[in-house]
Amino acid sequence: MNRTPGEGELAGTAPSHDRDRDHDHDRTPPIPSSLCSRSRELTDAAADISFGALLDADIDIDIGTDTDTDTATHTRHEPRIQWATPDGLEIVGRGVAARFTATGPTRFDDVREQAARTFEALEYDGPAVARPRAFGGLSFHDSFESSANTATDSDTDRESDSATDATPTTAPWHGFTAASFVVPQVLVVRSDETTWLTAVSLDADTATQRLDDWHDRLADSSFPAMRSSGSPPGVTDTERTTSRAAWVEQVEDAIERIETTTLRKVVLAQSLSVGLDAEIDVPATLERLRRRYPNCYRFLIDHSHAGSHDASGTFFGAPPERLVSKRGEHVETEALAGSAPRGETPEADEEFADQLRDCEKVQHEHVLVAEAIRDQLTPVTSSLTTDDQQIRRLATIQHIRTPIEATLDDEVTHVLELVEALHPTPAVGGMPPDQAWETIHETEPFDRGWYAAPIGWFDGNGDGEFAVALRSGVATDERVTLFAGSGLVADSDPHDEWDEVQLKFRPILDELRPEKASSDQSETQLDSAATETGGERPYPR
Repeated sequence: MNRTPGEGELAGTAPSHDRDRDHDHDRTPPIPSSLCSRSRELTDAAADISFGALLDADIDIDIGTDTDTDTATHTRHEPRIQWATPDGLEIVGRGVAARFTATGPTRFDDVREQAARTFEALEYDGPAVARPRAFGGLSFHDSFESSANTATDSDTDRESDSATDATPTTAPWHGFTAASFVVPQVLVVRSDETTWLTAVSLDADTATQRLDDWHDRLADSSFPAMRSSGSPPGVTDTERTTSRAAWVEQVEDAIERIETTTLRKVVLAQSLSVGLDAEIDVPATLERLRRRYPNCYRFLIDHSHAGSHDASGTFFGAPPERLVSKRGEHVETEALAGSAPRGETPEADEEFADQLRDCEKVQHEHVLVAEAIRDQLTPVTSSLTTDDQQIRRLATIQHIRTPIEATLDDEVTHVLELVEALHPTPAVGGMPPDQAWETIHETEPFDRGWYAAPIGWFDGNGDGEFAVALRSGVATDERVTLFAGSGLVADSDPHDEWDEVQLKFRPILDELRPEKASSDQSETQLDSAATETGGERPYPR
């Protein structure tokens, strides 16, 4: 790798804006001479609009009326985002007012510089909760590149866009790049008891007109306030990148490295390609995930280019883990490592939780993650607090969680600086980071793309929030590619780790199958696992 992952420049050193600049003229986007944004509160029926319907609606960005359904202009190819947090903030966005992309080892610095110039030109009139933000994410490896971001967006405002030097990558990540964020032209933000509409454009008149047009369209009684979460598309087939025998060999090789080198932990992942009976409705799938996993993040990132016949896939998920949140000087993060199934009764559930607390292997793995996070934050904080361990219970799985809060000193001003320092945490990479990344690169037979990488948003003040893109998948046509991994330490058992990965596929996989089929399949998987492990259900890992 070109840099030591998880070891960003947070220990009082200056940002590396001068290194690797021979291709900067290709990465730097045109900066708009002005950027204006207006907001207004949605009331009555408009406040209760369906976010899923808003994402799918064929509405032209500028005039607020229905478009035709020609594949070259259908708004499905228009970039769209959805973001929701466990504390109730929900945001959907359409279109591109500004785009920030970058590749290579300087991608964090490059995105920050592009965004700083754009946000400096922003004139905003509205409440803080509805302010323009940049939404997107980054790839797990900084060497990741894709060929689909070389086109420009078809936008009547010619609003800011950046093209990237890139080389092709394999499916399903076509259309993604090492770092990509968009400031949407239209945002709907729901928080607490209020819902806000925000429009962004190059000038105040266009922003105001766009705001009024969209307000009128959303207030129309024909726009749905509620939208069915639909039915799962059904599964026709599944294709694994890693067989069980290959997995056992990979885990044994990794354990040998841990025992014979300075590698202490590594997270290995699997990819599962799922064929569908019908094209997936991603917003409806996220709505079903919301009902089943209400205390998880939810995201949808579709950075397709408007008017493109070669659109990329849609990356979506319901991750349980916050990477970092920054509000002014206040920082919140967490260590989430160690997994067990949920019990069928309260007593069985608590037994699994007790085993998580008492298992030496689980505690060792969890402590590695918590210590690494503290080590990265300590040099740039005036205070840091680590809470007691908790059990994070989700619908099908439970984890050990250690909350961590800190107050920043004056050296860090942007959430992306924290993201760069923390990614990848040992919960998704390993320890030490450079050797873990090398092991992952040499072992996994697929490209992680944006899986297990930072996903989230930032604003013009450098504040923002990022989750770790776990429990996620990429939807392309009538296939969805899922990803899941497991942390390995010296006493890991390959078969236990296999069972953990299958358990982590379930949140998305269950929403692709009809309910009965999903339940039957889950029981079959667990019974099969029990047979191969001597008659016991999977033990906490």
